[in-house]
Amino acid sequence: MLGGKDQSINVEPRTMSKVLITGSSDGLGLMAAKRLIAAGHDVVLHARNQGRARDSQTTAPKAYGVVVGDLVSIVETRGLADQANHLGPFDAVIHNAGVGDREGRIETLEGLEHIFAINVLAPYLLTALIEQPKRLIYLSSGMHRGGDPDLSDLQWKRRRWNGSQAYSDSKLFDAVLALALARRWPAVRSNAVDPGWVATKMGGRGAPDDLGLGSETQAWLAVSQDSAAMVSGAYFYHKRRQDTHPAARDVTIQDGLLAACEELTGTPMPT
Repeated sequence: MLGGKDQSINVEPRTMSKVLITGSSDGLGLMAAKRLIAAGHDVVLHARNQGRARDSQTTAPKAYGVVVGDLVSIVETRGLADQANHLGPFDAVIHNAGVGDREGRIETLEGLEHIFAINVLAPYLLTALIEQPKRLIYLSSGMHRGGDPDLSDLQWKRRRWNGSQAYSDSKLFDAVLALALARRWPAVRSNAVDPGWVATKMGGRGAPDDLGLGSETQAWLAVSQDSAAMVSGAYFYHKRRQDTHPAARDVTIQDGLLAACEELTGTPMPT
């Protein structure tokens, strides 16, 4: 039971799927994994280090496997993609991993602002490197509506640091990625999800939204054959389509973000 709700609700399989979920050693990612495992699907977990990988396997012993890599590092993200391809191909990939805005500006060893590196660049690189699945799900946030689509200072080198704004920007760019891939890869169902403000480590204990519902939509989009889930280029909150920031559908911004991520990683998005 998750949040007083049946883990298998609305994700019972007609056919078994194989799903990779990033950031699934705890929180919403682990909840989504447990939902899908309970429904009979093969789930590959992801943890940022070996210790967390062991913990996640203990918590979800029926998982198909686990891949390990810290998404703050481009090198480790590449290694994670290699591990995933060894365990794949996947029917769906849920890009769940992310960090919040409670810290000052942190620069990674590769010279990147860490919120952008983990929340945006890592899902871009994994999408580019992992064999194309049938479905892609990117976790965004309601805060994306306050995001700034300006691509000129993605690393916050010129602006005065604002953690909340950096987070909002990153969640907007996650929605941009989802809709860009929906346009560029018509054979793939690519969507963005707002899980709500829920009481995870990132959301805090006082978060008001239903924790159980927080993991339901991404699991549903990953495997459901319901007509409402068999769409692409949409933004969902609790299994209902929502309007998104207009910039997410702007082709110029989509192409600009993909180009910026390609320049930073040296890896183009396959066409």
